[in-house]
Amino acid sequence: MPGLRDRITDAAYGLGWSVVCRVPESWARGAFRFGANIAWRRQGPRVQLLEANLRRVLGQDATQQQLRAVSRESMESYARYWLEVFRLPVMPVGRLVGGMRAEGPFDKAFADLANGRGVVFALPHMGNWDQAGAWIVAQGAGSVTAVMEKLEPASVYDRFVAFREGLGMEVLPASGGARPFGTLAQRLRAGRVVVLVSDRDVTGSGIEVDFFGERARMTPGAAALAIQTGAALMPAVLWFDGDGWGVRIGAEIPAPPDGDRKQQVAAMTQQVARFFEDGIRDYPQDWHMLQRVFTADLDPARLAAAQARAAAASPGAGDG
Repeated sequence: MPGLRDRITDAAYGLGWSVVCRVPESWARGAFRFGANIAWRRQGPRVQLLEANLRRVLGQDATQQQLRAVSRESMESYARYWLEVFRLPVMPVGRLVGGMRAEGPFDKAFADLANGRGVVFALPHMGNWDQAGAWIVAQGAGSVTAVMEKLEPASVYDRFVAFREGLGMEVLPASGGARPFGTLAQRLRAGRVVVLVSDRDVTGSGIEVDFFGERARMTPGAAALAIQTGAALMPAVLWFDGDGWGVRIGAEIPAPPDGDRKQQVAAMTQQVARFFEDGIRDYPQDWHMLQRVFTADLDPARLAAAQARAAAASPGAGDG
């Protein structure tokens, strides 16, 4: 039986999808920005984590005032993400497609798909990854398969699954059932698209990479899937571009010719991390990382457990 807190949480999300998409967008945008600024001023634990992550991006020479200015922009950007989540179901397809400014070899990705080769896109928590998935579907790529971290209460997770399925995505749980790796591999072998948010270790089986000059834990599932299936691994970064959106797709990251599978996965994941670095430096305000990602910030006991799981497990798939 769900507790009161779970029922309130579920009702709040339900209210978002039933009400926010019906009020004028300018009203909703102002309300969400107002809420973001309240959270930023209170500087609670999540905002402190955001600023700790942004400190690595901006560098130690950045002043506290500069850091706070970027973290405020980031909270407003994060609020815009949630506003758009609630409004995406009623956004015209023409706006989703026409509002996206794409950079990089995206034509190559769609050419691979047209020739029956799967593509796995690795994304960070930037911009609006749900809009990006809807944009890919609207380009004629067919259904997009993604992995989503289990949410509590379960009713909220079910709402998100229904929302993303309504955008044309297939959603697999990151945990709590059969590992999604096999299903994702099937989709890629069938010449479909898999999108994995890959800049944070969710399952506890991630690997360490160098990230902004420090060690950080990321999920290696995108690289492992590319090696397993022969799909093209293409990293991408997202940002908000005025009233629209931006995406930069990187060149395909091939499997190294040398080394065993574990070494190949590690090398490819490091290249993904490097691409993420460049994009986050360009658009730090649109990196919505309010969780621990750097090894130095992790609880020692949890870190030790994660390292043990990573040594024993095959690479995980990712989250969303």
